[in-house]
Parts: sequence; C-alpha cells; structure tokens
Amino acid sequence: MKAYLELEDIEKLEQAAEYLRDRLLIRLLFHLGCRISEALGMKTSDIDFKQGLVTIQHLKQRIKLSCPECNARLGKGHKFCPVCGHKVENAVADEKEHRKFRTLPLDEETMNMLKEYMGRSGANPKSKLIFNLSRHRAWQIIRDCAEKARLPRLVNSESGKVHNVSPHRLRDAFAVHAVKLNDSGDGIRLLQEHLGHQSIVTTMKYRKVSGEEQREWYEKLWD
Repeated sequence: MKAYLELEDIEKLEQAAEYLRDRLLIRLLFHLGCRISEALGMKTSDIDFKQGLVTIQHLKQRIKLSCPECNARLGKGHKFCPVCGHKVENAVADEKEHRKFRTLPLDEETMNMLKEYMGRSGANPKSKLIFNLSRHRAWQIIRDCAEKARLPRLVNSESGKVHNVSPHRLRDAFAVHAVKLNDSGDGIRLLQEHLGHQSIVTTMKYRKVSGEEQREWYEKLWD
C-alpha cells in the first residue's frame, strides 16, 4: 500500500475530473502544494499572469484562555487556576487571527488553465474567489475523482492508519516530489518556504518518507 501519491496518480486524478473547475482545483493543490483552505481563499487579485506568480494567504485563528482573576494563562483542561487557585468557571477567551502571505511561482501550463477558467467567468463575480466551493464540497470532488480514477487508499507512514485520497494528500505529493528531486539543505529550506511551514522539522518528514538512504545504508552493511 502506498504512503503518498506519485506523478502518474496525479495525472489519473486530473483526467478523472469531468469539469475544468475540478481539474484546476486538483492541479493547483498539487502544483502549488497549497492547503485546501488556501486554494479556496484564492482571489482573482492574487494572480499575476505577467510574472507567473500566485499570492497565497493563510489565516490561522488562535484562542488563548486566561484566568478572570489574575489573568494567568490557562489550558483547556484547567478547572482551577495554577497561579491563584481560583476556580475557573468562565475563562477569558482571547481570539487572535494571524494572516500570513507568501508569493509562489506557478508553471505556465497551470497558469494557462487558470486563465482559461477565469475567461469562462469561473470566478465568483462578487467575492472574486477563484473557487465558489465549500471545504466539504472540495473534499468530495477530490474523493470522487480518486474513486473514478481507481486510486488506492493511502497509508500514513507514521501511524499506519489508512486514509482516502484527500486534498492534503496532493500537498504531500508535491512535497515528496520536490524532495525526491532535491533533498539538499537548500532544497529543504526552499520547500519549507514554499509550503509555509513555521518549523523545518515539519518539512523534514517528507525527506524521511521519500528517502531511500536507510535502505541503501543497511544493504551496504552486507555487501
């Protein structure tokens, strides 16, 4: 059983898409390696056709809980404040939004597909969103195309759990493909920036998934 999608799997997935919108969604998720939330939040103003660039916006919401008596930081499971001992019935929630932007290059063929889609008035005229889709519907599209293409389910290399093909598996496929072509320090650093990972440790897991170093090292022991 596979741990990730390979290039031929992505091609089958794309060919299984009946509509240009669905084909473009698959292509952007793989060729940009972006999150599904980033793809669905993409607007017409984020596309620079002259430079071949796409601006990605990633929004994260963080909720901090604090004690109403002494303002000490609390965890979700706290019933009593660890600092003042006050019984916590109504913790103060401070919700903050963190917006991060990164500008990514996009290959010419995908840009042309994007231009064709927008030329057909595919984008929402009011919101200017490229895809007028809910997150649930986007997941359905990927799942249905995977079933139509008869792609196998994927196993998580760390947990051993088996999952259906989903939008995030296309992001994983992009990362593994990139690492296979260049697993140098510079290559990993560029991939980290491209994927928008805060820590390079997160990016390094793709090197582990795609690498054959351990097998080669082990086999050399017995040469």
